[in-house]
Amino acid sequence: MDAVVKYIDELLEKSTPQCPMWNIEKLKQGNTSGWNYIDGCMIKAVLAMYAITKDEKYFKFADEFIDYRVKEDGTIDGYDIHEQNIDNVNAGKTLFELYDLTGKEKYRKAIDLVYSQIGIMPRTKSGNFWHKKIYPQQVWLDGLYMGQPFYMEYETKFNNKKNYKDIFNQFRFVINNMKNPLNGLYFHAMDTSREAFWCDKQTGLSQCVWLRASGWYAMALLDTLEKTDINDPEYADDRKMLEDAFKELIDSMLKYQHESGMWYQVVNYGGMDKNYLETSGSSIFAYAILKGVRLGYLSEDYRTYAEKAIDGITTKYLRVDENGMGLGGICLVAGLGGAGRRPGTYDYYMSEPIVEDDAKGVGPFLLAYTELLMYKK
Repeated sequence: MDAVVKYIDELLEKSTPQCPMWNIEKLKQGNTSGWNYIDGCMIKAVLAMYAITKDEKYFKFADEFIDYRVKEDGTIDGYDIHEQNIDNVNAGKTLFELYDLTGKEKYRKAIDLVYSQIGIMPRTKSGNFWHKKIYPQQVWLDGLYMGQPFYMEYETKFNNKKNYKDIFNQFRFVINNMKNPLNGLYFHAMDTSREAFWCDKQTGLSQCVWLRASGWYAMALLDTLEKTDINDPEYADDRKMLEDAFKELIDSMLKYQHESGMWYQVVNYGGMDKNYLETSGSSIFAYAILKGVRLGYLSEDYRTYAEKAIDGITTKYLRVDENGMGLGGICLVAGLGGAGRRPGTYDYYMSEPIVEDDAKGVGPFLLAYTELLMYKK
């Protein structure tokens, strides 16, 4: 696995806050980077590398990257809370760790700024955050990962757990309404108004089980659990709800794990024309399983499924050749809506670009690797 460290180090060396080499969407558009969930994924993984290796270069990189965006008054360059996009909360998770490591007061102020977005997010009747202001009444699995772990960490550290019930209730709605009872897998999204062109008019659900969204959701369950106060008996039943949902999701996903160790882009349609083994979601599930074992939510025997996934990704998609190194097989982006362009059909998920080195794959792959390092230590 030394190749993984070499690959990550090369990627960081080529990256700056204005032009991170892992933000393929911005590179394709010819734009400089701003405050976004993609960079948040990567910096979170770099901080995990620092936590396990204690190599100062990882801390220095992460601190300089976020410091570049955060001004002394806590405002963040390229971030507007009034965009009401839950994706933008994700990078805020890095601020907690960097504040603890550096004591920079501007990071504490920035945490409060990101938290203020929580207070103005529009909600469905059930109390769930809309995914974005531009997607009214819609709940996406992605959004639970982007928002809830940050929300929970803030409540635990700074708000005396006042909104714990709100967080648990948002998960409860998803567990009760977005899971397919026939196979235990979750649909990518739900329009609670039943009005979006992509949704089933009876259920409000999208059509497919998209791998990365399922992975974001697994991480949402796990990372939110990790940020709760485990010693507070008042929330024991709520915690158990998340623990049970996590284990049930992993058990359901394992039925669809390919012999290579990876999972398909559309999880339950393996073998169908154009479907492919996808890196980001496979990496996320490797990470989630390893972390689930470490935190005691999964038994030790689950570890082999995660290690098989990492081996599969490395064998199939970690490239080493005369052009350097690269991690391929990453779905660039997938969503729903957007002027009718993204209908959530099987063909749609097959139509999105497959790229190398995007942080949505590299970040989770690095997180999975850090979990392996932690186990070996």
